[in-house]
Amino acid sequence: MNTGTDRVEVPTRMLVHALVREDGTVATGELYDVATTLGMTDQQVRLCVKRLVAEDRFTHEGRGRKAVLRATPDTVRALAPDVDFLRHAFRQDTGGAPWDGVWHLAAFAVPESARTARDTLRETLVHLGGAPLQGGLYVSANAWEPYVEEAAHRLGAHGALTLLTTTDLRRGDTREPAELARELWPLAEIAERYHRLDRVTGPRLARLTGPAELSSAELLTIAVELAAELTRAMDPDPLLPPELLPQPWPGATAREQVARCWTALYARDRGGAEARPVLFRHYADVAREAAERVTD
Repeated sequence: MNTGTDRVEVPTRMLVHALVREDGTVATGELYDVATTLGMTDQQVRLCVKRLVAEDRFTHEGRGRKAVLRATPDTVRALAPDVDFLRHAFRQDTGGAPWDGVWHLAAFAVPESARTARDTLRETLVHLGGAPLQGGLYVSANAWEPYVEEAAHRLGAHGALTLLTTTDLRRGDTREPAELARELWPLAEIAERYHRLDRVTGPRLARLTGPAELSSAELLTIAVELAAELTRAMDPDPLLPPELLPQPWPGATAREQVARCWTALYARDRGGAEARPVLFRHYADVAREAAERVTD
């Protein structure tokens, strides 16, 4: 459907997750239609579905394009945290989450015999926006403790975890918070991802707010593309408070554009609540909350 620099590569697994409806199901006919619009083959979709079923992420009922995938409870729960982070990002963008000057640190010493748990905990800390200070010690500017503790409990490593906070963080001769942020996180790389998100969002917002009719498959395709590119931008983003970022920060501008897209998508969607993908409601709710904060 799209050509040129605004083309979005959507992983097949992400496509399936994006089409999970309010009742936890995915209609395979709809899945294949959107996949075709995105340039995926039926074989790609079939292989992805087989993997997801084998991993107990979904169950499969029926055959062919009339079949239904049903997300397992673990899969449904796994989709929620990303919405929490997006909501927090919008609060920061609109001044609703000012930084209190507190750094949040997590340290762990997991033995070699539990290497898998150790590596997974390290990856989780980075995914949550942590930056390594030295071996086994990570820092975040956000109150990440509930997420860190949940991961440590799940991995059986909670006894090896130490959490602390400080308002006096120094690294070598650097202690000014914004300067520390520039040293600890790859802000230029993160900013470029948001510049790309902005370029992707513009043409889709124009289509959504234009006079042309868009089919259900076209609306779903735009929704999936936006979700994929937003995820690509936000996954490596530590969601630093504005006080620690260069201004103007492209993340705030790009997210505002995404919010406008989601508002337009929700307004155009003609499906019933049960037939609507969960991401339509989640993202539209976040966009509406952000708009209300701006107008208050």
